[in-house]
Amino acid sequence: QVHVAESGGGLVQAGGSLRLSCVVSGTRFEAATMAWYRQSPGKGLELVAEFPARDTANYAGSLRGRFTASRDNAKNTMTLQMNNLKPEDTGVYKCTAAVGHYREWGQGTQVTISS
Repeated sequence: QVHVAESGGGLVQAGGSLRLSCVVSGTRFEAATMAWYRQSPGKGLELVAEFPARDTANYAGSLRGRFTASRDNAKNTMTLQMNNLKPEDTGVYKCTAAVGHYREWGQGTQVTISS
């Protein structure tokens, strides 16, 4: 059974940083396309970053330069470094792992940015 677990959310002031982690078990992590999404208040689900198995990460245009995704296949872990955070970055950040046609979601971690 595939399991995805996020951690690292919290409350920070605008301009601060947070580092989110996503640990995956039960699947071939090295073959998975990993991604971070976020659900902000009053908005739909938004792709933050996608990290294919054998390629570099892609980012939503507005987040490029502030957010950096990385993955460690040896530790089955993907991280999201978020810098210069803004109140509009507030939301629930969810990690997904997709192998073939199968995608598993984590429960999400809350990120709150105060102005």
